[in-house]
Amino acid sequence: MTIHKEGYTTIALTVLFIFLLNAFVDYKFADLAWLRWLIYIVSFALFVIVLQFFRNPRRTFTAGDNLVICPADGKVVVIEETEEGEYFKDKRLQVSIFMSPINVHINRNPISGVVKFFKYHPGKYLAAWNPKSSTENERTTTVVEHPNGTPVLFRQIAGALARRIVWYVKEGDPVVQGEQFGFIKFGSRVDIFLPLGTDVKLELGEVVKGGITVLAEL
Repeated sequence: MTIHKEGYTTIALTVLFIFLLNAFVDYKFADLAWLRWLIYIVSFALFVIVLQFFRNPRRTFTAGDNLVICPADGKVVVIEETEEGEYFKDKRLQVSIFMSPINVHINRNPISGVVKFFKYHPGKYLAAWNPKSSTENERTTTVVEHPNGTPVLFRQIAGALARRIVWYVKEGDPVVQGEQFGFIKFGSRVDIFLPLGTDVKLELGEVVKGGITVLAEL
C-alpha cells in the first residue's frame, strides 16, 4: 500500500500539529503523566486515521469493453430512474455510491472512451446522502463516450465533510477504464447515469470497490 499524492500536504500538516500539541503538553503539564499519555494516544489515533484516509492500496482491476466498473469504494445508496437535467436532459438510470471517511477516496474511470463534457460546479456542503446534494453541492460532471457510442455521465459530489474535489480530466481527453480521474477528500459521493434499460449488477446497500466491482453491463 502507498499514500496518494493528494495526502502529502494534509499528512505533513497533521504531523506538524501533533508535534506542536505534544511539545506544548510536555512543557505545560509535565507533572500530569495521565494527561500526557492521553494526548499521545489521541495523537497516534489521529495520525492513523489521516494516513488510512489517503491510502492507495494495490489492486488487480476488473476490465471489460462492455462493462461499467464502480468508480469509487463505498456503499450503493441509490438505484433509480431519474431526470438528469444538466447534460442529457432526459430520464436516466442513476446509481449512487456513498463514500464514508474510512473508504478509499480515489475515483476511477468506469469505462474507457473520450471525455465529451466536463464542468466544475461550486456549491453547498449538504450531507452526501441528501438527494439535493446532486444538484446543490460542490461537484464535477464528466461525460465519457464509450467506443460503441454510449455516453456515460459520472458526478463527484462533495459532502458535509468534503471541502475539496480534485479532478484529472478535461474535455477531449482519452481515458482508460480503471485509471484515476479524481479524488474527493473526506465523506462524499459519486453518481453515475446510464441509459434506461442498462443491466445493473448491483443491489441497494451493497459494498463495492472502485475499479473492481462490476456496476453494469452495456
